[in-house]
Amino acid sequence: MITKKRGAAGQGSWWAGAPGLFYLIALVLAPLVVIVIYSFLSRAKLGVGVKWEFSIAPYVELFYSESLSGERSFDPTYLQIFGNSFLYALITAGVCLLLSIPIAMWIATRPADRRTTLIFLVTIPFWTSLLIRTYAFIIILNDNGPINGFLGAIGAISMPIPMLYTPFATVVGLVYAFLPFMILPIYASAERFDFRLAEAAYDLGAAKWTVLRRIVLPAIRPGIIAGLVLVFIPALGSFLAPELLGGGKTSMIANVIAAQFGASRNWPFGAALSVMVLVITLLVLLVFAVLARRMSRTSGRSSWEVLL
Repeated sequence: MITKKRGAAGQGSWWAGAPGLFYLIALVLAPLVVIVIYSFLSRAKLGVGVKWEFSIAPYVELFYSESLSGERSFDPTYLQIFGNSFLYALITAGVCLLLSIPIAMWIATRPADRRTTLIFLVTIPFWTSLLIRTYAFIIILNDNGPINGFLGAIGAISMPIPMLYTPFATVVGLVYAFLPFMILPIYASAERFDFRLAEAAYDLGAAKWTVLRRIVLPAIRPGIIAGLVLVFIPALGSFLAPELLGGGKTSMIANVIAAQFGASRNWPFGAALSVMVLVITLLVLLVFAVLARRMSRTSGRSSWEVLL
């Protein structure tokens, strides 16, 4: 009887998880499989769709360019684009981290009845479409925008500072878009930190930097790693900020992929680029998973618990 009940319970739990499993297969796994298959096909002659013939040419095109005479030579163009994307994502994660730690710590030290309001203010940007918010920065960073207008009004500049359609504008857009994703997990760790430990360190003569480095940062480290995951990976594949704020002058891999599936109509090569982004993302997740596992051995709470 006990065995039958356990079997029935197990079968019921399987059916309860079936919708979620179907969702993962249909909307996550299946598109990935299609992209991987397309990356090993040939480009159609008319440039529309794919030709169902196995080919590794899309992956060769990542590293080599072919001249009109048919000679191939090493071309680092796409490797540089991957490098630019990685660099911009890294800068975005770093700037968000530097801004988020003091913000999250300040919120965590406020009275309990005010923390909810402050966290609510942090999440307000999510109420508006990212596209609209990015267009708002086009106005803000424009030569005739409020920043240049204010600097000109106080006599700080005589000519507008060119900020729009530059790498600076791209980074600003990325930081603005992903800053809340860094603040929230760090706050989740800081909220559980016993600030009496910091006060005790001060009483024993420790400097502020020592307290921050030896006591505070190790305590909120799970939130930091979770925030880095939530910021770095989406920033790596960001499309709107480099397209609208960078004006096409800041090439990131998502824009190149969109161009291959759109104007260039080279679907196999676009799929190959997508697979490379997926591989890089998995490698980054693996690195963070190793760090989180090492941290979980020395602390009672892992980064993934904060992330979830």
